[in-house]
Amino acid sequence: MNELSKDAASRITVDEVGAGQRIDNFLLRVLKGVPKSHVYRILRSGEVRVNRGRVGPKTRLAVGDIVRIPPIRTATRDPTSRTLVERPFKPALLFEDDAVIAVDKPAGLAVHGGSGIALGLIEQLRAARPQARFLELVHRLDRETSGVLLVAKKRSALTALHAQLRDGEVDKRYQVLVRGPWSARQRVVDVPLFKFATREGERRVRVDDEGRASTTIFRLLQAWPAHAPPLAMLEAELETGRTHQIRVHLAHLGHALAGDDKYGDFAWNRELAKAGLRRMFLHAATITFRHPATGEPIVISSPMPPELARFVAGLGFASR
Repeated sequence: MNELSKDAASRITVDEVGAGQRIDNFLLRVLKGVPKSHVYRILRSGEVRVNRGRVGPKTRLAVGDIVRIPPIRTATRDPTSRTLVERPFKPALLFEDDAVIAVDKPAGLAVHGGSGIALGLIEQLRAARPQARFLELVHRLDRETSGVLLVAKKRSALTALHAQLRDGEVDKRYQVLVRGPWSARQRVVDVPLFKFATREGERRVRVDDEGRASTTIFRLLQAWPAHAPPLAMLEAELETGRTHQIRVHLAHLGHALAGDDKYGDFAWNRELAKAGLRRMFLHAATITFRHPATGEPIVISSPMPPELARFVAGLGFASR
């Protein structure tokens, strides 16, 4: 791959690793540390060309395509700034073979670098495995969400798993702690979600009839009706995979998610922090899919992180 230049346009010849990839995702991989907003800006402006022609973000690349990238200048990183340096981590692997890796992502770690973040999980994983020719996220988790995250080691595996996600064949289950009272054994939330940006450029989601269809199934695992306030531990099953889906659906129901700093109860969050819960209680506990090469059913689980387990243990006996 050609070296990128800060002073002149660069030209990259697409190899088998980039074949079939969308141009926006290709650029996000190649331009490590460049804010996503800037990547889409140079795409919209026509500064990025493929085989000398203008392209849109969804354009697919083929082996041998020549991608022209304009000069890219990134801001100088301040080593003392906590917002620019993502915390290092040693990936805890839940599963790995020739096609896929399942990482146990800790809370507080972004899955990829971007605006204000130098290195996310995928960049650190690539740095730890310089011999790996292909490592791409299969899906994403919010920065403050912990649990199972899939990474593809082959283009064919990524394509197959994305097809399963589109067809609703991937079963994803989360553990959440909410403010009750909650008595229903099962509750289905089927309301559309609309994604928008705040004036500050922050990504947010709201319930809106103009949004995309979104369905979450909540099941009661444990309840603490005598606790003040009442609490409930739920399993959340995603029928769709929209941004902030679980968080916004819970807020829509009036059941604040513990520690949620975007859609939750901020005063309650401060009380939870005093009681020992200093993160959002949202954990990607289990994912089930068909192996992209063999078709064999694969079930991968992540144990509840110690900080969440300690908080739950401190609540005492749970009844349903």
